Amino acid sequence: MMIRFGLKQEQTLKLTMTPELRQAIQILQYSSADLMSYLREQANENPVIDLKEYDLSMSGASSGQERTGKDYSKSKSENSVDLLEWIAEPADTLYKHLQAQLGLVRGLTGIRRKTALYLIGNLNEKGYLETDAPEAARVLGIPAHEVLDTLALLQSFEPAGIAARSLEECLLLQLRRSGQDDPLAVAIVQRHLNDLACNRLQKMSDALGASIPVIQETADKIRRLNPSPGAAFALNEQQYIVADITVEQTGSGYAVRLSDIGAPQVAVNPHYRQMLRNLPQQEETRQFIHDKYTTANWLMKSLEQRRQTLTRVAEAIVDMQRDFFDEGIHGLKPLTQKEIAERTGLHESTVSRAVSNKYMQTPRGLFELKYFFTSALASADGESASSESVKRRIKQLIDDEDKRKPLADQTIAELLAREGLEISRRTVAKYREEMRISSSAKRKRF
Repeated sequence: MMIRFGLKQEQTLKLTMTPELRQAIQILQYSSADLMSYLREQANENPVIDLKEYDLSMSGASSGQERTGKDYSKSKSENSVDLLEWIAEPADTLYKHLQAQLGLVRGLTGIRRKTALYLIGNLNEKGYLETDAPEAARVLGIPAHEVLDTLALLQSFEPAGIAARSLEECLLLQLRRSGQDDPLAVAIVQRHLNDLACNRLQKMSDALGASIPVIQETADKIRRLNPSPGAAFALNEQQYIVADITVEQTGSGYAVRLSDIGAPQVAVNPHYRQMLRNLPQQEETRQFIHDKYTTANWLMKSLEQRRQTLTRVAEAIVDMQRDFFDEGIHGLKPLTQKEIAERTGLHESTVSRAVSNKYMQTPRGLFELKYFFTSALASADGESASSESVKRRIKQLIDDEDKRKPLADQTIAELLAREGLEISRRTVAKYREEMRISSSAKRKRF
């Protein structure tokens, strides 16, 4: 067998992801906050870029100027008020809150205060103690009864129920503080917490020898207690949403515009442009400025492309969901990203990136763009209804039900069928759980 060697020329097509294309895709899918951070990073790395941000001061807003035309970092007038200063500062931590109360207690010995601070430091975000008395006594080198005495002191602090070692103890502390620790309430907390969670009123009535109305009244009292007294002091980072798109109602319909707050204006510094013209062709500094100048131009083109794409997608959404803007949730129609892609002439993946992490401020409130894309549910007249409008109808039926005879999922499905909405019991249960609504057994009242 002979093996023949030779040269062969073959032409193939290959799609290459250039850095510029990658940047354009990245910028398109950024939220307003992410885009602002990204542009600030680019401005710090590229001296050619001039970044002009929206004026958030009261004076800038009242003057009707959307852009300052100057660097945001420059000082403002004495009468201007920065809106960022209106954002609330984080509340005290649970540790500081309890430490302040400990400082008001007189006559504490040094070891007693040290023990209290140790216990406070071992509370979790919900306010529960995550160590036991023997372990704390071993670490501190003191008798366990002294730890328990200090724990009792902490449990007298605010908020009620703090420093409990279990849910049962937390609820009992709150009942005792409020003077509602009657024998029936104590018995339910100590022996029937699972029955209470599942609303098994009849079982508790039989076991405790009390009538169902009395059991229900006591259960309601217990449900009003706070199972996580320390949660109010948890340091959760506040997230403020900046709308990317604003929709305003006009005489002829709705106008769509992109928000300038989340899109700082990028320009090329004229000083470097002049340097580029004056420096010799072979100068190393000129090549450096030229590269930075090219990068800045690509960035501006990507931002303009993002602006055009978002505008096209937003206008298509408003046009295809016109009934929602006119009538509210009941007018929301089933819509897919593929339909928007066909309407705008964009690729479906481009539409997906465009709506990702974007928000629209409308006359009916602030909505994520993905909110307008809902699945279709068949109706008897051949039309289709959106899943969001069906959820709203399910919630309305549950809100209006007789709590003594709450609607079962199958009953809700049958009621919707009479209205022309074909939906299964399983789908009703799925939507109900997504809205965090309990089952009919747990909603029943006597």
